[in-house]
Amino acid sequence: MTFRTLFVAPVAQDVGLTTVALGLVRALQRSGLRVGFLKPVAQSHHPQERSTTFARTLVSGTVPDPIPRSQAEALLGREAIADLMEQVVSLAQAAGEGQDLLVVEGLALTGAHPYAAGLNAAISRDLGAEAVLVAALRDGEPGALADGLEIAARDYDRSDGAGLAGYVLNYAQQGTDLGEVLADLRRQSQVLRSGRLPLLGLISERTDLNAPRVCDVALALGATTLNEGESRLRRVTSTVVSARSARHVVDLFRPGALVVAPGDREDIIMAASLAHLSGTPLAGLLFTSGTLPEEPIGRLCRAALQSALPVLQVQTNSYETAGRLRTMSRKIPLDDRERLERTLDFVADRLDVQPLTAPLAGPALERGGPRMSPPAFRYHLIQQARAAGKRIVLPEGDEPRTVKAAVVCHEKQIARCVLLGAPETVRQVAEAQGLTLPPDLDILDPDEVRSRYVAPMVELRKSKGLTAPQAEAQLEDAVVLGTMMLALGEVDGLVSGAVHTTANTVRPALQLIKTAPGVKLVSSVFFMLMPEQVLVYGDCAINPDPNAEELADIALQSAGSAAAFGIEPRVAMLSYSTGASGSGEDVDKVKRATELARALRPDLPIDGPLQYDAASVLSVGQQKAPGSPVAGRATVFIFPDLNTGNTTYKAVQRGAGVVAVGPMLQGLRKPVNDLSRGALVDDIVFTIALTAIQAQQQGASAAASAPVPA
Repeated sequence: MTFRTLFVAPVAQDVGLTTVALGLVRALQRSGLRVGFLKPVAQSHHPQERSTTFARTLVSGTVPDPIPRSQAEALLGREAIADLMEQVVSLAQAAGEGQDLLVVEGLALTGAHPYAAGLNAAISRDLGAEAVLVAALRDGEPGALADGLEIAARDYDRSDGAGLAGYVLNYAQQGTDLGEVLADLRRQSQVLRSGRLPLLGLISERTDLNAPRVCDVALALGATTLNEGESRLRRVTSTVVSARSARHVVDLFRPGALVVAPGDREDIIMAASLAHLSGTPLAGLLFTSGTLPEEPIGRLCRAALQSALPVLQVQTNSYETAGRLRTMSRKIPLDDRERLERTLDFVADRLDVQPLTAPLAGPALERGGPRMSPPAFRYHLIQQARAAGKRIVLPEGDEPRTVKAAVVCHEKQIARCVLLGAPETVRQVAEAQGLTLPPDLDILDPDEVRSRYVAPMVELRKSKGLTAPQAEAQLEDAVVLGTMMLALGEVDGLVSGAVHTTANTVRPALQLIKTAPGVKLVSSVFFMLMPEQVLVYGDCAINPDPNAEELADIALQSAGSAAAFGIEPRVAMLSYSTGASGSGEDVDKVKRATELARALRPDLPIDGPLQYDAASVLSVGQQKAPGSPVAGRATVFIFPDLNTGNTTYKAVQRGAGVVAVGPMLQGLRKPVNDLSRGALVDDIVFTIALTAIQAQQQGASAAASAPVPA
């Protein structure tokens, strides 16, 4: 096998093996590695193996079906372990094909698998793997934990001194003195003191990551769904059982609360209905004891009970129902992609994979040309934005997604956001989403600051004859106000578009910020997070029908943006024709643009006209454009017009389930970026990060080109 193999093995029962194994895949992908995954033997008799199902959403290569548990047990029962290992090795070869590294998840230790520990060690040995041991800090004393690590390390150690990659401690409780725990472990474990088993991660417990959707609660309790509402979106973060009257529990009616009450508790039902109608996003209402509200109460509360609020019914009483809720499985349902992503990002953020990736640096990453994987792109985007430390204004400061994105950016230190909006309105929007606004998050009331921008705006637009009353009227638009803040250097960038059109965002920037020196037009790119790599698409948002000179400018701007974000630019000038196979005005424009771009940047791999398949598929590119430095390997795709570009990016985004980050605007003197009006919170967060990095790069470029004082 030409790839390196890591075997993720449990030290004891209930250590969170799957989340650590898949979190390790995510962390390694962030390092730019091609990572495969294998669960060699199924954990249960269920036909859909959980780890394998989840891994297929993360890994671009083959993720084989595991050997069925019954088949593995039959081979072990016949002492035909050699036959079993032959199948395991074959699966590993398929899973590791074309990868730099293969993560293999062992069997979790349970009473149903008395053979699991021995089989795990045998698989790791026969695959020539290095073991990542996973232990839990939840309950164990350091002495018992140290003994468990010592025993497991002996099982996986090899005579050649290899076999051990490191260990991960999971489920660290809040308030634990982790420094003291680690010191105790080292004192009591020889293998830890030797340094042969380095600590790769320390993962704390996060109760919010265990929050099930209401539909998961309904399934677990066997509940009848009376009103589905947003049962697939709302999550249960707390449970309110109506042991007392409404006035004693109403303060517990917070976002994410599941209200549990029999149908004859009219006061609780009416209070929950009022809380929902006043904007508190309760998780749902659960009627117990097989009861329903009397008809007059049901009629009075109909607006709530038939709305987005999920309403369930169970036959058990409130006490028994609360007990069943407490003991619900914490496993992530197979269709809960949002919870999986949040959990894996949380785990990956706390893993140090540098000891695992250092030996792989170099040629292994260069096969087929350097590629930036989507996890690596997202990770480096956040890291660069943190390092930049920029101040970004968000004119749509009372829009719910924008408020949440600002809180996320503050918590992750991605940028210092400035929300434009009435502070009381912003607080109400935050409270309705269950968010706590950080005390140092900037919120500016446009009504209080607008007047101080009138005179500077008149000065900036004096050549257009702008008067003070006109300026004051235009500054009623928060996007114009935010753009003035950027023009005056009070902020470093602007992000808008969640409720505004592209024109609303871009027009003030063109009027007040203007283009960068030497730039003739503003264009845009999307970063397309494809399964295996990140591609750059331009221009898909701004210029309807660029001429050859403008198309060449877009190509060079887009190549510069790709390079700035760690993507090696290989530029394909797209057309319906490859090379000389077609003719006509549209093809001639692309030919001319290619010639102009090459003349301006002879060092840059640029080719065109190329059809999309010739640019993106190596075998097609070699056939249609032999000898091209770009065909089949393009990373930057330049579309001939907006009609083609916008249609293609949306078709790829929706048809292939690809995340599209952007549009990021190019060519402005200071960074202003537009959002899709359907943007998710994560889309806004990543766009803020892009903007912060642009501000850092533009600032560095300006400093480098500034004249040196005499």
